Amino acid sequence: MANKRQGNQTIITEFILLGFGNLPQLQTLLFLLFLVIYIVTMAGNIIIIALVVANQNLHTPMYFFLGNLSCLETCYTSTILPRMLASLRTGDRTISFGGCITQFYIFGSLLATECLFLSVMSYDRYLAICKPLHYAALMNGRFCLQLTACSWVSGFLAPLPTMLLMSQFTFCGPNELDHFFCDLSPVIKLLACGDTSRSEVFIVLISLIITVIPFLMVLVSYACILYTILKTTSSEGRHKAFSTCSSHLTVVILFYGSACAMYLRPKSSHIADVDRVVALFYTVVTPTLNPMIYSLRNQEVKAALRRLRGRKRFSNIQGWSWF
Repeated sequence: MANKRQGNQTIITEFILLGFGNLPQLQTLLFLLFLVIYIVTMAGNIIIIALVVANQNLHTPMYFFLGNLSCLETCYTSTILPRMLASLRTGDRTISFGGCITQFYIFGSLLATECLFLSVMSYDRYLAICKPLHYAALMNGRFCLQLTACSWVSGFLAPLPTMLLMSQFTFCGPNELDHFFCDLSPVIKLLACGDTSRSEVFIVLISLIITVIPFLMVLVSYACILYTILKTTSSEGRHKAFSTCSSHLTVVILFYGSACAMYLRPKSSHIADVDRVVALFYTVVTPTLNPMIYSLRNQEVKAALRRLRGRKRFSNIQGWSWF
């Protein structure tokens, strides 16, 4: 164990992520389960990206943002699952201090970026439904690129103060973390030495800014959308508006619902096993469900998939006729 001594205090330089180590009889089953989830997640999101890039009918702002969200989900999942799969397969649960900081930074950055993208997508739906005559002029290609660039850059800048603060902490143990990845809250509460209350308040404020402001933008956008839909006299118009927003709204509820269940619960209700299950939901399950939600509830995506299958079938027929 690569620990150092400073005076009479042992300084931790690596952590042990206990993860699912308390279930030794299920290690192989869990490995296979998470491997399948990882493959399905990557395949689903890559298919969405490929459809958005290859299909001209999907070259619209809504699907441009969807393609970016799918790219984000692939990175998001790859930050957590490969490390967890390696731990389940080899039994090595150690992670260095630098590796822990890096994992937290990438995870936090992608989490912040997803919050921003969900708010951008809700704003796109607001313009499309509430200001349809001005939509093409307002949501032009240049503005889409600006929103996307701002979301990615802001997302990766947002966790920097927290990461710098975390890097200055001294960790004196125990070095066992009852989690499957380096989530900020358990690392600081369980492992940091000394009084960290001020640092925790600062971190909470930054987290609220990153998550609450985009969430409020989503709420305001959908309040305006709902008001516009209720004013619509045509039942067909209402149905079209609801179907346009339903996929994105479902993803928003899943993402923010699981995140709030994890981070906004009272401290007294935090149980390690429950926390792991909730964290699994928003880090592993939600990125897996998102491509299914968008493909099953979106007629244009389903049509693009049918056209893609049709082209493959046609190519296979041509291949056989060649021989």
